[in-house]
Amino acid sequence: MKAPVFFIFALSASLAFSACKKDTVPDPDPTTNNNSGGNNNNNNTLGGNTVRISLKNMVGNDSMIIGNAPIRYQNAAGDSFSIRMYKYYISNVKLTDNNGNTWSEPDSYHFVDAAFPATNTFDITGVPAGTYVSMTFLIGVDSARNVSGVQSGALDPSNGMFWTWSTGYIMAKLEGKAPNSPAAGDNIVFHIGGFSGANSGLRWATPSFGASQAVVTSTTGAQINMKSDALKWFTGGTNISFATVNNIMNPNANSVAIANNYASMFTVLSIQ
Repeated sequence: MKAPVFFIFALSASLAFSACKKDTVPDPDPTTNNNSGGNNNNNNTLGGNTVRISLKNMVGNDSMIIGNAPIRYQNAAGDSFSIRMYKYYISNVKLTDNNGNTWSEPDSYHFVDAAFPATNTFDITGVPAGTYVSMTFLIGVDSARNVSGVQSGALDPSNGMFWTWSTGYIMAKLEGKAPNSPAAGDNIVFHIGGFSGANSGLRWATPSFGASQAVVTSTTGAQINMKSDALKWFTGGTNISFATVNNIMNPNANSVAIANNYASMFTVLSIQ
């Protein structure tokens, strides 16, 4: 029995369409690999022996708007600018209790991308019960992991924070536009890296808890709410003018100046 002509035609057209259609691979989603230990937990349940870090990315006192937003921010040099990308690493988290004992998070690497809110909150689990009065962490990725070969999780190169095996990770990245920038398209590009030597971009941050405490028990946890202020990149030890410093793609004296500035970009807003 012969197949109807219209059926053969339809089948041929379907096969031709399938043969011509290109496979599409979605961009990696940072929310799936925020922590190298795989313990990223952004739900509302906070278990015992857990400290949750919740980050609010801001520009001074203004909320950060990522993307092709209007020029709305101003640095200490008086330059207006916008932000289309804001990423950084928090690693080597250490908590100190009221008895002076310090606990270090094992395998402590967290990737934050302001464009993906789910990465702006992460849980530190297995914290010993205690009353914690201070926290210290590294902005960036320590030298050991910079030379450890291909890695996954928060340190996956697909996060767009890796140069080469010789130059290592980008510790923090900010991109945007500024009318005062002489670069093409008024672009400003700051990729701060370097894991050793005089041009290292690694910086320790110790945002003060003030009179607050993070109390952790076997059945309850604590949440530390922090502000990450992008405006701090451009003021502090050195005020940055986009007219003269607008593109950093390798470790140098200008990247060191910005790293020195952003060491103070974190502020504890509250602890609950």
